[in-house]
Amino acid sequence: MTLQSCFTYHSAERMGCHLVLISVIMINTYHSSVASPPPPLPPRQSQVFIQPQGPSASHSKNLFRSLLAVVVLHFLLTVGGFAFLYYTGRMEKPLSEASSSSRALARMIVVKRIRNQESTSGYLQWDMKHSVRSNVNYYHSSWLTVLQPGDYLVFSRVSFSKADPKRPLASAVKLKRGASSKETVAMQAYCSLNGSVSIPRLCTASLVEVMTLETGNQLSLWVQDLSLVDYSETATSFGMYKL
Repeated sequence: MTLQSCFTYHSAERMGCHLVLISVIMINTYHSSVASPPPPLPPRQSQVFIQPQGPSASHSKNLFRSLLAVVVLHFLLTVGGFAFLYYTGRMEKPLSEASSSSRALARMIVVKRIRNQESTSGYLQWDMKHSVRSNVNYYHSSWLTVLQPGDYLVFSRVSFSKADPKRPLASAVKLKRGASSKETVAMQAYCSLNGSVSIPRLCTASLVEVMTLETGNQLSLWVQDLSLVDYSETATSFGMYKL
C-alpha cells in the first residue's frame, strides 16, 4: 500500500492508510533526529603564548655587584697575603740578629801594666770599656760571671815577651762555682823562650775548650808572672762564646 492509493479507498480503508502514514512520519522523524548533525561547538579561545621574560635590569645589577664584590675580595686577600709574606721575610733578619745579640759571649781586652813592676803571679785585668760582653757579667775586673747556663767555647791567648830562667811560662783558666767558692784549674798551657837575650822572641800559650757552665760560675785567666806578659791587644786575650 502506497500513500497515493490511500486517497482512492473508502473510509475503512482510509483508516488503515492513516496508521501507515503516521508510522511513516514517525520513522522519518526518527531518522531525521538521528541523522541530524550535532550542535556546533563553541568557538575555541585563541591561545596566547607568553614569551619568557629575560632578567630584569635590577636583577642584572645585583648580579654584577655580587661578582664585583667577589673579585674585589679576592684581590684584597691576595694583596694582604703578599704583604704578610713580605713583612714576615723582612722581620726574620732582625729577629735572627736579635737572637744572635742576646747570645752570651765575651771577648776581653787586657789592661796594660806599667813596666818594671815586680815579678808576681796573678790574674790579668780586663778593660771593661773596650771589651765586648753580652749576657756575661764581670767581678773585680778579672772574673767573668756566667748568666746563662749551657755549653761554652772558652778560649785564651797569652803571649810572653820574656823568658823565665827557672821555669816554663804558664797560663791557666781558673773556675769558681760561685763568688765565695774556691778556684780550680779548668785549663792550663805552657810555652818557653830559648835563645839569646839580645834577640827579642815571643811565645804564646793558647787554650781552647768546650765547658759546661752553670749560672753564677766564674772564669778568670791566671799567669805565673805578670811582668813577662806582652800586653798588646792582639797578643793577649780571653773570652767565651755560648754554643
